[in-house]
Amino acid sequence: MFVYAARRLIDVIPVLVVITLLAFLVFYLDPSDPVVMIAGEHATPEIEAGIRARLGLDQPAYLQYLTFMGNTFQGDFGTSYRSRQPVVDHIAPAFVATLYFTGAAFVLMLLIGIPAGIVSAAKPNGWADRLVMSTVLIGLSAPIFWVGIVLMYVFAFRLGWFPTGGFFHWTGIVLPAVTLALQYGAIVARVTRTSMLEVLGNDYIRTARAKGASNATILFRHALRNASLPIVTTIGLQVGSMLGGTILIETVFAWPGLGRMLVNAILERDAPIVQSGVMLIAVAVLVLNLATDVVYGLLDPRVRFS
Repeated sequence: MFVYAARRLIDVIPVLVVITLLAFLVFYLDPSDPVVMIAGEHATPEIEAGIRARLGLDQPAYLQYLTFMGNTFQGDFGTSYRSRQPVVDHIAPAFVATLYFTGAAFVLMLLIGIPAGIVSAAKPNGWADRLVMSTVLIGLSAPIFWVGIVLMYVFAFRLGWFPTGGFFHWTGIVLPAVTLALQYGAIVARVTRTSMLEVLGNDYIRTARAKGASNATILFRHALRNASLPIVTTIGLQVGSMLGGTILIETVFAWPGLGRMLVNAILERDAPIVQSGVMLIAVAVLVLNLATDVVYGLLDPRVRFS
């Protein structure tokens, strides 16, 4: 198992290098000049030259990239162009807020998606199956920002049960997490249903029924365990997508997370914050994919030797 995990970790390294290169090139090829933004339009050429030298923007592209990589792997993400403060001072609290928000949405996604898929597969074409699939269709079709606005209007403005957003109280996370979990939970529910139905049609399930096994034993001990690989795949992919989906939700609910901060940094042309934020999200997704591969190996030993 250690060799399998190490092999997957080695496969991640080239992907990480490509991501860092793309994050660097996005702003290196940008025609706007960050020196003008920092120094102001009326700065003298001497002041601009001094700022350019201090930031290393007067060096060749490959040296800028190597410096960027070296500083990043040492934990130095640079200085924000706007605030003149270290980028890590902006990134760290925003990333913690995003993890807090995404973690709550992830738990809700599991609590919504897997039970709904199991209930739907237990009696296909029954009333429960039709209700779940209709709800899933709505969850997949409705734009995620529209769902957030509707929930905010009903539960915040009309009923007053929750705040409209913010990080000031634990209740502020409820509406953003539910909004994110509804859409991704619908995807997990559909995949769980499909995978469960495929397994429930196998001969060993009919044999277990013939031996008198209860429906709960068949569903949870036999079917769910053997249907777990597609479900784990979907969950791993959805968690990565959640980190990208937080940009819209954090904007709608004024959540002080990484996604909202990146939107503001892009509008302000603050390259160090954007580059660091993109890399941090990419690393998080790669770690989640690696964890998914490790879970594969634990669930199915054949994967480790493929």
